[in-house]
Amino acid sequence: MFFKKFPNFSPQTVCLLKKPNPPAAASQEPALRPPPPPRPGPAQPPRSYAPRSEVREMKVWLLLGLLLVHEALEDVTGQHLPKNKRPKEPGENRIKPTNKKVKPKIPKIKDRDSADSTPKTQSIMMQVLDKGRFQKPAATLSLLAGQSVELRCKGSRIGWSYPAYLDTFKDSRISVKQNERYGQLTLVNSTSADTGEFSCWGQLCSGYICRKDETKTGSTYIFFTEKGELFVPSPSYFDVVYLNPDRQAVVPCRVTVLSAKVTLHREFPAKEIPANGTDIVYDMKRGFVYLQPHSEHQGVVYCRAEAGGRSQISVKYQLLYVAVPSGPPSTTILASSNKVKSGDDVSVLCTVLGEPDVEVEFTWIFPGQKDERPVTIQDTWRLIHRGLGHTTRLSQSVITVEDFETIDAGYYICTAQNLQGQTTVATTVEFS
Repeated sequence: MFFKKFPNFSPQTVCLLKKPNPPAAASQEPALRPPPPPRPGPAQPPRSYAPRSEVREMKVWLLLGLLLVHEALEDVTGQHLPKNKRPKEPGENRIKPTNKKVKPKIPKIKDRDSADSTPKTQSIMMQVLDKGRFQKPAATLSLLAGQSVELRCKGSRIGWSYPAYLDTFKDSRISVKQNERYGQLTLVNSTSADTGEFSCWGQLCSGYICRKDETKTGSTYIFFTEKGELFVPSPSYFDVVYLNPDRQAVVPCRVTVLSAKVTLHREFPAKEIPANGTDIVYDMKRGFVYLQPHSEHQGVVYCRAEAGGRSQISVKYQLLYVAVPSGPPSTTILASSNKVKSGDDVSVLCTVLGEPDVEVEFTWIFPGQKDERPVTIQDTWRLIHRGLGHTTRLSQSVITVEDFETIDAGYYICTAQNLQGQTTVATTVEFS
């Protein structure tokens, strides 16, 4: 073990170290000079010197002993150098290089911009129960008619929306209050006609101008179940639904029972109209929705509801296809005569063809307006059929001037306006 660890030493080397030096030849060493006479002084004890060969041998054995002690310590600590491996030089790389390809791990970075672009919406609505308990209302609630409802929405400025039926008749059964920290809506003596969506939202205000805070909203759809009423009552027994080619149409037969099965039927020829999810779908909050209306859908239809072993039929709906697409009014103007004598009467007619359910407003500018010339203006409208069952709303406005004078000659300008825009037309009436 010792000679493996220290290859520079060998048994022959140790033996050579043990041998005494051979006597030198007389011819090679000079004659020793006699020592000089001692100097006078105090007598000192004689010194003894060991032979040089013995000193050299002692050093060798001391070195061997130290090496053996070092080897014994390594056996105890287990720090043997690996076999067939040389010691590392200072600064030498101790990591064995490999050809293995390691795919670097790229830390995932959250896209803060995309997360921030879509603000999180939190529900601010709570339902007040008995004994001062609160709960967040579900998307739909089923209550018995006659029960009271109290909803609260957190915020110092809250806007509300509820079924139009309650707002149209200024019903005193509903009240809306704004407290310091929340808005409050209370409905008492509920009926099946109150079935619908109740929603609230926070408002961001700057002075008197407020806008809806889309991140703070709340809503619930409440079914008020009443005995003998499967459908939400309608104010009339017959209603008209216009089918526009460029937007959806809704047959509003809504039910008061969440579990009710509802089907759509044609009166003539009598058959069920399937809600296939492609052309027609059923939405419990709206009714039957025609996704892409066309002329084949027109006719008289009704709905049938079944729940709890009972069935009921809704009011009837007349579906009319609209020939005129959405847009600003299509307006024309025509005078009874473009040349009028003094003292005669003249009328100017402004006509609009539009959608059956879109109202049109008329305004006039005429020559004698600055002089406060008395005129008569009359507005009328009616529905007309233009073949193949197409229905159009005919809106007209007539301005009449009696006892025509010189101040009445000039341009008569008519402006027709609806929700999509306005159109202005003009004609000239001359004095003859």
